[in-house]
Amino acid sequence: MHKRIIASILFLSLFSAIAVQAGDTLLRSDTPDRHVVVPGDTLWGIASRFLKDPWRWPEIWGFNREQIKNPHKIYPGDIVILERLPHGSRLRLADDSDELRTVKLSPQIRTEQSSLAAIPSIPAAAIEPFLSQPIVIEKNGLDKAPYIVSASEGRTVLSAGNKAYVSGLTEDKGMTWQVFRPGKALKDPDQKDRVLGYEAVYLGNAKVDAFAEISTLTITRAVEEILKGDRLIPAPDIAFNNYVPHAPDFSVSGRIVSVYGGVTEIGHGGIVALSKGEQDGLELGHVLAIYRKSQAKSLEGKVVQLPEERIGLVFVFRVFDKISYALVVQSTSPIKVLDAVKTP
Repeated sequence: MHKRIIASILFLSLFSAIAVQAGDTLLRSDTPDRHVVVPGDTLWGIASRFLKDPWRWPEIWGFNREQIKNPHKIYPGDIVILERLPHGSRLRLADDSDELRTVKLSPQIRTEQSSLAAIPSIPAAAIEPFLSQPIVIEKNGLDKAPYIVSASEGRTVLSAGNKAYVSGLTEDKGMTWQVFRPGKALKDPDQKDRVLGYEAVYLGNAKVDAFAEISTLTITRAVEEILKGDRLIPAPDIAFNNYVPHAPDFSVSGRIVSVYGGVTEIGHGGIVALSKGEQDGLELGHVLAIYRKSQAKSLEGKVVQLPEERIGLVFVFRVFDKISYALVVQSTSPIKVLDAVKTP
């Protein structure tokens, strides 16, 4: 039996009743007094309705650090209220004690399963394909992984629906696998000889038909050509970590080292690899600003360095030891490799 939780009690326990000492300078000039949460909303989107800087959402809501890491408590139908207080403003969820002119909450009972319907931090569909790939590996990190020996019917290139024969598969790792190929080295732009990791190129998915010394499997998805010698890794369970967007509380200064997909520049919705990771303090949900340096010629013909210009924001959604992957959530110019990322 699912544990029943009265919504009003749940929210009172989640969100602090202490008003946040947040100046109204954080608020947009067109801030609404309330917002009714609807399917498709995200924490980032709601924050953008109220705040000039959406990553400052925890400050005006009153999240503590643990709530930042687990905000699975806002659902379609909830009402976010901007409460203006003498010493500042805060955001909170309406409860039955609030007298709302057009909407009044009724007592609701939720089960633990309802957490699946909680709104995400950012659009889940934008990053779900990247929660299991790309991956960062050590040098030669795929050398011991199972590999494709041959394809059926003498094919040299495998695509969805084709059979493949694989050496090294074991039953204890499950029936579903992902296909990878060793990719490029990701180097620190500020320390040319420092390799941060090696990117494994995701090629597709496969499902085992029969285990043997040489196992048989079927390619179920192919995003690129799959060839003899390509490696297989057990497909992980995809878990969407719903962290609240927030700025690091320390100084970060890194760079974009790769733009995912082999293109040279991207905009809103693109995926980038950053030169900072867990060892640098980055965590899921961190928001960083993107900056670019430009040059110009003076009247004397000399090349002069112009001040850095902020051109966007990224939301970190996957963190490795020395590398992080982030979604571009805002851009005013095309985002390129070597653009700087810093604490906003």
